[in-house]
Amino acid sequence: MVIVRKPVVGLSDTALAQFVARASRASKLHGTVNVLVTGSSELRSLNRRFRAKDQPTDVLSFPPGPGFVNGLAGDIAISADIAKQNARRLGHSAADEIKILALHGVLHLAGYDHEHDDGAMASREEVLRRALGLPLGLIERTAGTGKTTANSKSKAAGGGARATRAVRTR
Repeated sequence: MVIVRKPVVGLSDTALAQFVARASRASKLHGTVNVLVTGSSELRSLNRRFRAKDQPTDVLSFPPGPGFVNGLAGDIAISADIAKQNARRLGHSAADEIKILALHGVLHLAGYDHEHDDGAMASREEVLRRALGLPLGLIERTAGTGKTTANSKSKAAGGGARATRAVRTR
């Protein structure tokens, strides 16, 4: 299921659902992936609740909690605000940026963790990004720096935050 609370020009909920299904198949992720595209204030709230970080971020991934697995691969939340800022700065469409963030989230749900996997997620993201026809990926932007290349204004808005796997507490 895809819920778009904050519309992005050139991207429908149907198109995003189809992309996430393709990315999931390519990542060998089994199960349903729910995606929420919303504003930075909601991502900030989720980031504060699940990661104890009181700032907006671009994307969060939530693997299913115990007892919730039953066909669910997990949930992804994406900030349309940060996606639009990054797309403008990087010279591609906001729709493509949402897809880049969705792919990053899918890889986290598939078990990848760029903070601890010695480049395995970065390699996989690059291969899938190219196969799916997307511009420069999230991890590729951070190569060698450990953080995104967002300018200071978007960093203050959370654009520099990394996508992460959040853990449900239910």
